[in-house]
Amino acid sequence: MDNIFDKYTITQQQLRSYMLILRQLKLGVRLACGFGLLILLMAVMLATSLIQMNRLNANAVDLGANWLPSIEVLGEIKSAANDLRRVSMRSVIEVDPQAKAEQARRHEKILRDQLPAILARYEPMIASPEEKAMFDGMRQKLQQLAQADGELLALSAAGDSKLLEARQMVFGPASQAFFALMKDIDSLVELNVRGGDSAIQASASTFKTATFATLAIFGLAVVIGLVMAIATTRSITVPLTEAVEIADSVAAGNLTHEIHPEGGDEPAALLKSLRAMTDSLSSVVSQVRGSSDSIATGSAEIAAGNSDLSHRTEQQASNLEETAASMEQLSGAVKANADHAMQANQLARQAAAAVEDGGKVIAQVVSTMQDIATSSKRISDIIGVIDGIAFQTNILALNAAVEAARAGEQGRGFAVVASEVRSLAGRSAEAAREIKSLITASVERVDNGTQLVDNAGHSMDNIVNQVQKVSTLIADISNLSAEQSSGIGQVGEAVTHLDQMTQQNAALVEESAAAAQSLKIQSEQLAEVVRHFKLEADSTSLRRAGAIPLALTN
Repeated sequence: MDNIFDKYTITQQQLRSYMLILRQLKLGVRLACGFGLLILLMAVMLATSLIQMNRLNANAVDLGANWLPSIEVLGEIKSAANDLRRVSMRSVIEVDPQAKAEQARRHEKILRDQLPAILARYEPMIASPEEKAMFDGMRQKLQQLAQADGELLALSAAGDSKLLEARQMVFGPASQAFFALMKDIDSLVELNVRGGDSAIQASASTFKTATFATLAIFGLAVVIGLVMAIATTRSITVPLTEAVEIADSVAAGNLTHEIHPEGGDEPAALLKSLRAMTDSLSSVVSQVRGSSDSIATGSAEIAAGNSDLSHRTEQQASNLEETAASMEQLSGAVKANADHAMQANQLARQAAAAVEDGGKVIAQVVSTMQDIATSSKRISDIIGVIDGIAFQTNILALNAAVEAARAGEQGRGFAVVASEVRSLAGRSAEAAREIKSLITASVERVDNGTQLVDNAGHSMDNIVNQVQKVSTLIADISNLSAEQSSGIGQVGEAVTHLDQMTQQNAALVEESAAAAQSLKIQSEQLAEVVRHFKLEADSTSLRRAGAIPLALTN
């Protein structure tokens, strides 16, 4: 519950915001809105009351024109059904044929005239499909009762021969049809009683709703009226009270009162005018104080200027002598630094050129070593081919020796030749293997040399980069030396300016005279500002006429 109340609690800031919004309107508009809102709430209350009264009337009309008449008509139907039951039973009891005939005519009259008229009166008052179905069922039960009573009257008219059968009909089908009809009539009566109760409950609920709505709207109107009255009163009295306090404060000579007009109504306009008046007075007083301070400051500056004039001239003369000596020393040092920097720059350029030439030579060596490595690999491949040829020659010589052995004496000479060829092929293969191993070792050494030359090339590149950086640094030193030389020129100009300042010191006497003239002008301005205020003697006549003692004139 606390959270709910906290939710609808208006904070001081929100109340201030609402008051500020309200004060944006003129007083006439505010009052018109307040009274208009109250009239609107009264109209809403009247409309709500009329709507609820209309609902009460509708419920009363429904109760009086539908539910109660329906119950009354059902009572008439029930009475007519009882009449039918009595007529049929008396017809069985009667002995005289004329009496039986009279009962039959009464029975026919009830069925033909009385019941149709009663049913016709009830049918327009049916209010729901459920009631319609129950009414149709009751009518069907009524027809069944009429049919059973008709059979009963026919048996009764037949005489004593059918008396027993007629009595059985009375307590059998006729009785069942009668009680079934009574049950349907009672159900319809109960339905209408429930409808009447619902109408009564709806009327009670409507009355409660109307009462609550009327009281709620009335309470809301009272609350809004009180809020509007309090808000309107405070929006008028609070700024007027503040305006009175401000006026009293200004009359007492206190101009430090802060005024914050809020809104766009007439009291806010009054506060704005008071603020403008207070600001104007504050500005005038500030000008008076400022002029007084300026007079004091001007006088002090004149004295200080005349006192510092001689002292400053002596210091400037001493500073000029020291500066001249320092300039000569600095000029010589800067020239020497510039010459050394130029020489170092030339040497660095020569070293960079030499290193670049060395880098190019190493690059050529690297290229030559790579060519040697490529040629060595080709020689190794050729030696491999020679080794293969020697192997094939050895195989052919072996085959030739085999063939010579098969030839016997005739192939002996050929076998000797084949043996020599095999010996030569073996020696060739051995020589090829030795050459190949030497070439392989040479290739490895060439690769190592190439790697070393590559490393040397990278080292030369690094050396070139470092030499270029050194050359750049020396160039920067040379530029800085040039800038120092330019700075020396500027220092010379500064010395010239010092000389000019020495001459300007002589003009301080003229400035002192000008300051005295300015002091005179400021005194005149102070007198002019003071004349903005009227004295007590000047405002005596205005006080008699009810004017403000202290007035601001434009």
